[in-house]
Amino acid sequence: MTTTSAPAQLKPIQRYGLAIGALVFLLPFLLDIPGLDEPGERMLSIFLLAIVFWITEAIPLMATAVLVILLEILLISDAALLPVGEEALKYSSYFASLANPVIILFLGGFLIADGAAKFGLDHNLAAVFMKPFAGSGRLTVLGLMLITAALSMFMSNTATTAAMFAVVIPIIAAMPDARAKAGVALAIPVAANIGGMGTPVGTPPNAIALGALAARGLSISFVEWMVIAVPLMLVILFGAWVLISRYFMTNDTRVNLTMKADFDRSTPARMYYAIAGLTILLWMTEPLHGVSSNIVGFVPVVALLALRVMGGRDIQNLSWPVLWLVAGGIALGNGVGASGLDAWLLGSFDWAALSAVGVLALLTAIGLGMANVISHSAAANLLVPLAIGFSDVVGAEPAMIAVVVALATSLGMSMPISTPPNAIAYATGQIELKHMALVGLVVGIGGALLLAFAMPPIWQFFGLL
Repeated sequence: MTTTSAPAQLKPIQRYGLAIGALVFLLPFLLDIPGLDEPGERMLSIFLLAIVFWITEAIPLMATAVLVILLEILLISDAALLPVGEEALKYSSYFASLANPVIILFLGGFLIADGAAKFGLDHNLAAVFMKPFAGSGRLTVLGLMLITAALSMFMSNTATTAAMFAVVIPIIAAMPDARAKAGVALAIPVAANIGGMGTPVGTPPNAIALGALAARGLSISFVEWMVIAVPLMLVILFGAWVLISRYFMTNDTRVNLTMKADFDRSTPARMYYAIAGLTILLWMTEPLHGVSSNIVGFVPVVALLALRVMGGRDIQNLSWPVLWLVAGGIALGNGVGASGLDAWLLGSFDWAALSAVGVLALLTAIGLGMANVISHSAAANLLVPLAIGFSDVVGAEPAMIAVVVALATSLGMSMPISTPPNAIAYATGQIELKHMALVGLVVGIGGALLLAFAMPPIWQFFGLL
């Protein structure tokens, strides 16, 4: 006899979310929206439903993402249940979001990240690179943050945090007092969130921005993204280290490390090292060979599976919910543009009254605020498609706005619910909520000010955006 577990009990906010989502979905069908054509009204229904469901998590985030795709097919595509018009996108274009080139790029990144965990590469690299930082407590924190950020550029923030906490447990135990222990524990999620900003595969908001730009015929290469984001990432990371090291530990805090590296030397591990290294090298040298980073991202998938370095179980263990969530964001952007909803939203407010700097500052603030209370990916899914539409009104480059909004959502890290790395760190019991909120707000607001006011003129001066 087999038994199945009962569905999890819905929280009150989830029950309210279901009711409110259904209501806002029906409103555009029941009311005539001035200035908005029927396809736009239907897309508004989908968009409002997505906002409510993503904020309240009435259903799982990935479920909302695929629901968006299905509703777009049924309501605004050429296969809609009710006629839309000859200009409607083909239904296959919405399904294609699930295999968008950016999704393939992330698929390769996820498989490389899972391979690093499978063969212990993440732990061993941490052990090797931590040796120069042994002794001083503040230097130890710096080393942990640099390694975490570097890993998070190519692995998911969540996987990086989980892997680093396996390494950091003896370091926390070696700290002299509870305050220093909290500083070490807090350094990991902060560095993971910041490090994810550095590459297109570092965090889903980056992929959402690239997918939205690709839909407009614009592209940013792997290296171009790094040139844009890594300097900002390093400045914010340094500021976060200064804050954490000075607030949580004294200058004479000492720590003794006994970490040892024991690299897997089996044939599958060696093949993994070679394939992962080649992939990252190809990503970093895209301007030289001209092969898209999206195509390069598929190389390790084929190679690792064909050589039996990784198998079906590894594929099952990939972060498919994240991939589907990104796909939902790409589809949402396609629908907003194809239905004319973006033009209507732009016309509903005098955005032209704001300067380009003002719009960037406002979008950064909204992105940061939303990302502190809902998933970073959900915040980017909602904001990026709309924000790109503002570019034509305020005279800013679409790529500039997409990058700013995506990076702003990565700075939301003030609460345990803000991001999975925060939740993992908070679950250790080493961190008080007030400490997480303080560091998260200071780092987030400081990074947002740099992002909105300092970086755009620098990027423009060097011709990056």
